[in-house]
Amino acid sequence: MTDSITLKWGTLKGWSFGDSNQKAIDLLNEAFSESGQSMSAIGQKHTANEREKFCEAIDAFEGEIWNDWDGVKMTKDEAKKYIREYNS
Repeated sequence: MTDSITLKWGTLKGWSFGDSNQKAIDLLNEAFSESGQSMSAIGQKHTANEREKFCEAIDAFEGEIWNDWDGVKMTKDEAKKYIREYNS
């Protein structure tokens, strides 16, 4: 199984990766510990700090990044732009 991150509504909808990405896992845990994790991506609201933690996790991540809206694979730069600019 390929390590992956799925984005939707300007946030992380899902992710699947192993222990080899511990830095990314730690950054995601930090981001979600700030305001919690909603049961739905649309209901998730993030602070600027959380968005930057997600972007740092993307930088530390080695795998595929997908936009759940259209099933298109994204580059790290595209994913970070999406997270930073969605609904802002």
